[in-house]
Amino acid sequence: MEHHEAISSIAGIIQLSVAPVFLLTGIGALLGTLTVRLGRAIDRGRVLDRRIPLLSGSEQEALNAEAGLIWRRITLINWAIRLNVAAALMVCLVVMLLFIGDIAGAPVALAISVAFVAAMGFVILSLLLLLYEVSISTNKLRQSMEHLLADTDSK
Repeated sequence: MEHHEAISSIAGIIQLSVAPVFLLTGIGALLGTLTVRLGRAIDRGRVLDRRIPLLSGSEQEALNAEAGLIWRRITLINWAIRLNVAAALMVCLVVMLLFIGDIAGAPVALAISVAFVAAMGFVILSLLLLLYEVSISTNKLRQSMEHLLADTDSK
């Protein structure tokens, strides 16, 4: 009978750990999005690094300003990635503590709560950084389009 209770207990813990595992899937998808954005920003930065030395005057200044924005975006994305990885680690800790608490009978409720709240805090901060990075990117695109339209209208 004791063996059956142990299996039932482990099955219950596995059921409890399903929600955090879904959260890990969401964090993984967010990491994928951030990685793609980081790659695009890095690619644009490389293009600018090659073009800037070939220009002079106001064109060079404009590309230097854009390069500054690109590095700002890269920094934001890097921090968002770090926060997502920290969130994923906290979720893994939650799952681990669920099992430790059940198997060892240790009082881990507070630690589970703290780890889960920390994970959510990291995800929230990461999403805010993503939102800020996207706004920088779209504002730069809007400014570039307005500049092109102004040039077209003046011709």
